[in-house]
Amino acid sequence: MTAVCPLVARNCGGCPLIQTPYPQQLARKQQQAETLLGRFAPVAPVLGQQDPWHYRNKAIATFTMRQGKLSCGIYAEGTHRVLPEADCLLQDTLLNRTIAAALEAARACRWPAYDEDRGTGLVRHLVVRCGKRSGQVMVVLVTGQERLPGSRNFVTALRQQAPWVTTVVHNCNPRRTSAVLGRDVRVLFGPGKITDTLCGLTFSISPRSFYQVNPDQTERLYRKALEFAALTGRETVLDAYCGTGTIGLCAAATARQVVGVERTPEAVQDAVANARRNRITNARFVCADATDWMCRAAAEGFRPDVVFLDPPRAGSTPACIEAVARMEPRRVVYVSCDPETLARDVTLFGRQGYRARAFQPVDLFPHTNHLENVSLLTR
Repeated sequence: MTAVCPLVARNCGGCPLIQTPYPQQLARKQQQAETLLGRFAPVAPVLGQQDPWHYRNKAIATFTMRQGKLSCGIYAEGTHRVLPEADCLLQDTLLNRTIAAALEAARACRWPAYDEDRGTGLVRHLVVRCGKRSGQVMVVLVTGQERLPGSRNFVTALRQQAPWVTTVVHNCNPRRTSAVLGRDVRVLFGPGKITDTLCGLTFSISPRSFYQVNPDQTERLYRKALEFAALTGRETVLDAYCGTGTIGLCAAATARQVVGVERTPEAVQDAVANARRNRITNARFVCADATDWMCRAAAEGFRPDVVFLDPPRAGSTPACIEAVARMEPRRVVYVSCDPETLARDVTLFGRQGYRARAFQPVDLFPHTNHLENVSLLTR
């Protein structure tokens, strides 16, 4: 099945494969994984999504002025030209409705869009997140200045049009940068966070926390990662780049202890709260750069039995991989969102005495070129 999106002809670029039938997308991704990774170990058939539509639990829209009227949408591919907001076929329908309501509320406040070239104006972005299972919805309004006149009116107007919104947050990002969120966060309504359920555990999600955007496929990914870890209840587990602690906390039930490392303070706070919320007492979390911490821990003699690695798209670092090897874990479970950087890092692990044993591709991002992989490496 293919779908017609009104923004395809306008060079949206958000889902470049949307006009390719989904089975063909999976075949293409399978071939890519086998080409890049097949020389190291067997590559299992990619796990596709049963319903590859409206799977995203997070959406970002950028404000602009169009014919003197506030509008919002997404950037055209390779540009900073904002396309008008449409009912995105990848985003949860609740997110699409929430963005439309937030835009109307911002218009009622007569707020001007931020002009990134001049550094003038007010509203820059909308970030909307929802809990697929909890039904909770967060709206983050990003502005170019600290002062937000009429914030109460915005919340009132938004809640009238979108009563399902459970929290509203103001984020200030005055920097001239492509980064969407700044560090200054102020809660306008509700708790400032939402929760969601993953693999039977409840997780807190704050505005700046990393949380996978496709929870259904993420559960399949994590189940495979835990299968590769082969935990018996006696192991010390290290969860590097742990984010809000999702993988490590899912592993805690079958491990002796879990140590998570993450450099984003808000994510670490969420991870600690997530452990408490789920009554998990054998997990602790450290706020530090993963490479720096692991190099120090290796030098101090820390010896985990299993290491989970879930780095950003750029992959891990040679220093981090060397530190993992010095820790001498029996198993390394590497979760990657880029087969090319995974192939590079598997090569580096090979130089440290670790061999890839299996790869499991998982399609977390249907209709895009991205492909997640879970890989098992052993000494």
